[in-house]
Parts: sequence; structure tokens; C-alpha cells
Amino acid sequence: MGGTRVTEIGEVLAALADPTRRQLLDVLADAGQASATTLAGQLPVSRQAVVKHLNVLESAGLVSGGRSGREVLYRVRPEAIETSAQWLTELAASWDRRLSKLKRIAEQFPAQ
Repeated sequence: MGGTRVTEIGEVLAALADPTRRQLLDVLADAGQASATTLAGQLPVSRQAVVKHLNVLESAGLVSGGRSGREVLYRVRPEAIETSAQWLTELAASWDRRLSKLKRIAEQFPAQ
């Protein structure tokens, strides 16, 4: 796995570690697109906090913002989540293989 991909996945996982950011992503996914002001009206945090969280999510590639008049409208970018989910699936499969191998080795020895 390339170092760039590992870094990107690390940024996604770090961004998703915060429960407010996960909630923000859920609200934004339901809305399709929304401004920070609209999002703040649906969350128990201030608009300024929403903007800070959106910046973290945008840096991780989880959302993108585009100007619409005087507002910036944000939308979810599922690609980063899909890449991270694929990596987690590959990681789980790798551990399953390792544990199966360990089990086969352990079963070769008689119980005492």
C-alpha cells in the first residue's frame, strides 16, 4: 500500500474519530448540500465550531465546499470513505488469514 494512501486513510480516520464530525457528516449526507449556518441550526454546536469541523472534514477529503453567492455550500465526498472502508476490509481479511494460520499451527500440537 502506498504511503500517500496510508496518509489519506489516516486523515479520514482521524477526522471520523470525532463524534460531532460524524454527526455533521450524517446531517450533510441527508441534506445533500448545506451551508455551515444551516448545519449549525441542526447541531448542538455553534456555526464557528461547524466551520472548524468542516475544515477538518474537507482536509481529509470527506466534504467539499463550493461558493453559491455569498455562501459556501458543502457536500459529502464518499470517495474518501469508500477508500478507507476498502482498506479496513483488506486489513480485516489479512488478520483473518493470520489468525487462521495461527489456529492451524496450534491445532498441530496435542492438547496437554
